[in-house]
Amino acid sequence: MRWWSVANFVSNAGTWMQLTVQNLLVLQITGSAAATGLSMSVQAAPALLMSLAGGAAVDRWPRRLTAAVSQTLLGAIAFATAALVATGRLDLTILMVLAALTGIVATVDGPACALLGNDLVPPDDVPSAIGVGSLVHSAGRLAGAALGGVTVGFLGTAAAYAANGMSFLFVAAVIPFLRPAYGALRGAAGAAHPAVPAAPASASASAAPDVEPVGQDMTVRQGLVFFMRRPRLVALAGITGISAVFGRNYNLTLAVLVTGPLAGGAGSFGTVSTVLAVGGIVGAVLGARLRQPSVRLVGMLAATGGLLQVVAGFSPSFAVLLVLVLPMAIVETVSDTAGTTVLQTDPPAHLRGRVLGVWGSISTTWGLAGPPALGLVMELAGARGALVLGGVVIAGSIGAGSLLRRRRSTAPVVLRTEEHDATARPALGTAA
Repeated sequence: MRWWSVANFVSNAGTWMQLTVQNLLVLQITGSAAATGLSMSVQAAPALLMSLAGGAAVDRWPRRLTAAVSQTLLGAIAFATAALVATGRLDLTILMVLAALTGIVATVDGPACALLGNDLVPPDDVPSAIGVGSLVHSAGRLAGAALGGVTVGFLGTAAAYAANGMSFLFVAAVIPFLRPAYGALRGAAGAAHPAVPAAPASASASAAPDVEPVGQDMTVRQGLVFFMRRPRLVALAGITGISAVFGRNYNLTLAVLVTGPLAGGAGSFGTVSTVLAVGGIVGAVLGARLRQPSVRLVGMLAATGGLLQVVAGFSPSFAVLLVLVLPMAIVETVSDTAGTTVLQTDPPAHLRGRVLGVWGSISTTWGLAGPPALGLVMELAGARGALVLGGVVIAGSIGAGSLLRRRRSTAPVVLRTEEHDATARPALGTAA
């Protein structure tokens, strides 16, 4: 797990370095901010269409081999881009094609690497492993963004792409030496999910629709059906979607708030970004201490983040905003870690790749729709109005959903028997 974490840090740093450089490269080639946004959308679009198939591939193929091949392919794309930049043959069309190829490979690489990391620790330690992964991701993002500017300044754009290619090859070289922890793959090979007790032999097949033996159906449809029939996963998607559209785009809302109503400059927003990153690291450390996170915890944290966002919208000064930004980032990261843990541990082992594929398509949808919708709200209500309205929508929706769920809960039925009626008691107990 330590080797895997080091490899993930290197890979994340390289990826964020390339993303930083890619935006600069598109601006260099076209001089258009719209083209920069288009390149990001082209890279994200395959996840909308192909994540389901990518998740099915992860369930069907050996996980370590899948992750090693996908990392190697991503490295080859990075090296090809570096060569084209160095020789001056890269134009916008070729860059878009390479971005699309990267997005296609990522639909397999993402769930494969996420689940491979979980296999390296015992099942009880999976929440901690996911928290460590979140910490590594945050640290790699900070390091990659900083290294991107330094690398371009001293070595050029091609060197940044080549460095990212090397980071992928480093991960691919580490994977063959990884060994799953004892008991990490329980629940696979047809075993029931640990949280779902096996049904008696006399029970009907409809009594446990969530659990199906491996090999009967390895199709995309099975993962989609499982997800839609699992209320806690649907609720998790709803909570995360509302939060993503109305509350998580701090790089957009806080940038407008700082440079507009609070009369700050680029340096001030840089300070806010740094505090957000520090809060993300602290949140990842706290998230790693979660043992059994639940959808209810995710909802509570998301609602808390929404209320903090409302207060931030009324910030009278930049100093007050900075005080609020740190807990906002911490709550967001702990909520994300808890949600990821539920998502990766709730399905039975043989379905986890496909469930992550379903999640990839859903998250890409709100990732593409969120910024334009939030931008429209800011046009109508301003940065303060967008923060306040978004926070109210998040907290209100989660609160309403919680109340509705409580009202639909069925009260337990109490069965009473006479003390002398010993013969009927076992039957009544079984019925209860």
